[in-house]
Amino acid sequence: MMLLLVLTACGHQTGEGRDPAVLVRLADDEAKSLDPQKASDLASIRLAIDQFEGLTRVSAAGLPEPGLASSWSPSADGLSWRFRLRPGQTFSDGTPITAASFAGSFRRLNDPATASPNAALFKSVAAVEAAGDSVVVRLKAPFPALPALLAQPAIAALPLHRIAAAGDGWTNERPLVTSGAYRLDSWTLNDAIRLSRNPRWQGPGRSFATILWRPVADRLTALRIFTAGEADTTADFPSTRYADLQRERPAALHVAPYNGSYYFAFNTRLPPFDDGRVRRALSMVVDRPKIAGRLVGMGTQPAWGLVPPAVAGLPAYRPVWADWSEVRRLAAARALLAQAGYGPRHPLAFDIRYNSDAEHRRISVALASLWKPLGVEARLLNSEASLHFASMRRGDFDIARSGWIGDIDAPENYLAVHRSDAGAVSYSGYDSPAYDTALDAALAEPDPARRRLKMRAAEAILIEDAPILPIDHYVSRALVNPRVGGWIDNPANLHPSRTLWPRG
Repeated sequence: MMLLLVLTACGHQTGEGRDPAVLVRLADDEAKSLDPQKASDLASIRLAIDQFEGLTRVSAAGLPEPGLASSWSPSADGLSWRFRLRPGQTFSDGTPITAASFAGSFRRLNDPATASPNAALFKSVAAVEAAGDSVVVRLKAPFPALPALLAQPAIAALPLHRIAAAGDGWTNERPLVTSGAYRLDSWTLNDAIRLSRNPRWQGPGRSFATILWRPVADRLTALRIFTAGEADTTADFPSTRYADLQRERPAALHVAPYNGSYYFAFNTRLPPFDDGRVRRALSMVVDRPKIAGRLVGMGTQPAWGLVPPAVAGLPAYRPVWADWSEVRRLAAARALLAQAGYGPRHPLAFDIRYNSDAEHRRISVALASLWKPLGVEARLLNSEASLHFASMRRGDFDIARSGWIGDIDAPENYLAVHRSDAGAVSYSGYDSPAYDTALDAALAEPDPARRRLKMRAAEAILIEDAPILPIDHYVSRALVNPRVGGWIDNPANLHPSRTLWPRG
């Protein structure tokens, strides 16, 4: 009732004492890195999009558009793309941005010393070359989604002159030297990151002068901050408050299909989940429609595969057993566990790790309950997000809450994460030559229809091997103060701060 009173009483105007020229945005976590080539978490990537621009950039509608390049043209065979740079562009410190800036960024991205978790996303790129006032991108195979790929901040124009001078310490400089619409002025951990307009950026100046990113991991806390008028946008809100928000604040409510998948990762390096039979048995008995429909709601779609249907260009993947009855799935799962040596005399026990959040907990509790008929003891283990993902990177988990938000609208963006050479971003440690070969065949296929089918064949191998346990395909959930103009719901769920502007 108190929350409803807050929802009813508090307008969505700027909170008392707040500067209307400052856009306050709530992130769902603290940023992990200011280096775009070392950032893989969503909070860091959204921050990087505000500060670093590439040959292309993301529009308000979540689509690629010209960035530091004014135009581009592919060769007839699709293996070479020429991007023409806009003249007179500089970094925020006045250093010129040239074609060599992009060639250098690509070299650094692929340098083993950088240890970029994003390098695997650019496997299709053979070279990035400076050619006068143009940048030439050469591909190993045709890749129609290249403009979207090049909008990723990991391949943006980076201040290599500052990196050469300061090494990894370049991100400690204030203001941070950037190539995009904003530059970082200050960062107070667990409080806020303050960005101000890059005075040398050549884009339109309609956007907010200052951006304040505040980390708020708890969705309910974020909702309270928003309804108190102390924030203008949120990254999420509790699904349990959806009906209240529909009734009380429909103008602020934004829910839309989202190119992302929610899953749990098995640690395939160690027992018991080094055995595919155990992984498949647990996956078989999970009631995805119940979890997606009853626990999450808001139109969230159950997932048996990894790639969202809108991205795949095909119906969502469903293994044969997805249509079996519950009794049949339980019987098949018991048989698989018995083959792997688990049963009443040797029960299967493990921890379900999840980062602290009411929704993650509800889903973890549901999984533990669904596995009880198999005689499985699944213990819950929660921690805050930074510790959770650090444990996953170390391989210190049994099964853990994970997921993937699509960087680009292409199946390979989801599938490449699970290659044997994907590095730290592949939390499960999955290593399958058959899967790698199938994905390589899909990546080499120039025909769009055959390419989609080959991507689906690779996905089928992945789901059969079950290094991950898909649960659902996301919807994006946000609250946006009506005083903020320019917000467009889109499947990429990307809303760069430069596309947002103050009304009135």
